[in-house]
Amino acid sequence: MNNYGKKAANASLESIGLNNIANAYWNLTPAELVEDAIINGQGVLTDTGALAIQTGEFTGRSPQDRFIVEDDKTRDAVWWGKINIKFDADKFDALYNRMKAYLTNSDVYVRDAYACADDAHRLNIRVVTEFSWSNQFASNMFLRPTEQEVMNFNPDWHIVCAPGFMADPEIDGTRQHNFAILNFTKKMILIGGTGYTGEIKKGIFSVLNFILPHEKNVLSMHCSANVGAAGDTAVFFGLSGTGKTTLSSDPNRRLIGDDEHGWSDTGVFNFEGGCYAKTIDLSQEKEPQIWDAIKFGAILENIGFVEGTSTPDYTDSSITQNTRVSYPIEHIDNIMVPSRGDQPKNIFFLTADAFGVLPPISKLTPGQAMYHFISGYTAKVAGTEMGVTEPQTTFSACFGAAFLPLHPTVYGEMLGKKMKDNNVRVWLINTGWSGGSFGVGSRISLKYTRAMITAALEGKLDNVDYTTHEIFGLAMPNECEGVPSDILNPKNTWADKASYDAKANALANEFVKNFEKFESGANDEILAAAPKAKAEA
Repeated sequence: MNNYGKKAANASLESIGLNNIANAYWNLTPAELVEDAIINGQGVLTDTGALAIQTGEFTGRSPQDRFIVEDDKTRDAVWWGKINIKFDADKFDALYNRMKAYLTNSDVYVRDAYACADDAHRLNIRVVTEFSWSNQFASNMFLRPTEQEVMNFNPDWHIVCAPGFMADPEIDGTRQHNFAILNFTKKMILIGGTGYTGEIKKGIFSVLNFILPHEKNVLSMHCSANVGAAGDTAVFFGLSGTGKTTLSSDPNRRLIGDDEHGWSDTGVFNFEGGCYAKTIDLSQEKEPQIWDAIKFGAILENIGFVEGTSTPDYTDSSITQNTRVSYPIEHIDNIMVPSRGDQPKNIFFLTADAFGVLPPISKLTPGQAMYHFISGYTAKVAGTEMGVTEPQTTFSACFGAAFLPLHPTVYGEMLGKKMKDNNVRVWLINTGWSGGSFGVGSRISLKYTRAMITAALEGKLDNVDYTTHEIFGLAMPNECEGVPSDILNPKNTWADKASYDAKANALANEFVKNFEKFESGANDEILAAAPKAKAEA
């Protein structure tokens, strides 16, 4: 086996059974990886300097093809079901043997990296990839060790990613030819049949979502986080379309990270060393930080081009709506170095309520915080998907259900304990509609949302009077600097108050129905925070 690039003195792929590789390229630079991708016909250089690639058949994750090996370590700990699908340990070994045979006499790229910016929880990862751009993605997204750390690197986990290897469901026990399989005993992730790079990133996120809460009493979070000039840390949870990236990008605050964090006894820390942002309809005006980060070293996925040029066309969704860019966090200004912050002072749950029911800002009790965290609510608006003519509720436990190996109430109760221990204020922010549902009301002004978040961060809502929402029990401030008082109570913005009550009742019942699957694992404080729908007259 030939080896190129920097590697630890004891580095070897033989420890994971990859004995017959033609060439293993270790820890190549971005320039070397980009060059290989272009030479191999797997990417083109855009006029921004970024490499543009296509991930092939899959342009997003495939949740139904993500598995966890069931064994003594996971059998009684994992929350099994549609999200965490069981995979047989013997089948895992047999499938890996077939992957190793597929890679025999092939070139691979090896990346030594790590997750968790807090050294007390650092997870060393060795990523072995079939394609150079998959390796560059790992370099962008994980934390990058120093040259000295590379020379003394010992991996805790391995990822083997071979997009060209197709599983045979009848032989391998998969659902179809693509798969992402986590093995917590062997500390290995196998990815095959899909080139979508997000499987690499979210595989390790799922690992940390098991290890940190289960073994280290650290809350793992699908969120963004930033730090103010006074050193105050804020955390932002929210599903796609709620404004998580936009609202955590504040010129007056330094970014810790935009997607995955841990909350330990010493504070908040980023899991990652990069960002993975959507680029559909990206503009310099709307998202200047992302726009400016798309330069050499960044990888653009599944984008289109202005005809006859190498200029990306971010309005082009002909391949997918899920166009993406990955880049090292250093590509943006105003970041925390290292990517850590103190104990948070404020937590924001962002929801785009298309029904116009929830207040634009409300303060949550610990019980309400746990309830809304476990619920993870937002709404799809009409027109976003075929057949969607009315707003639809969307619930994703802990704002990241697809990546949670443990029962959601484990994370919910950890959040409640940590917010109590650290006297953290938790706010529910509706970035959705006011004055009526989608199609009748209007979207809450981003200017007002920013003003509300700033007021909360600066403590200006600590000593104002609050009104309690009749159905959801939420504490709504009666005034907020820079925001018209009449929009703070959503019912005031509706012309037809009876219609508001009916819509609020309907949404409350959706919350209650969704929470039924969590009730058996929830404590009394969480259950008492459920909305109270009024009986119809």
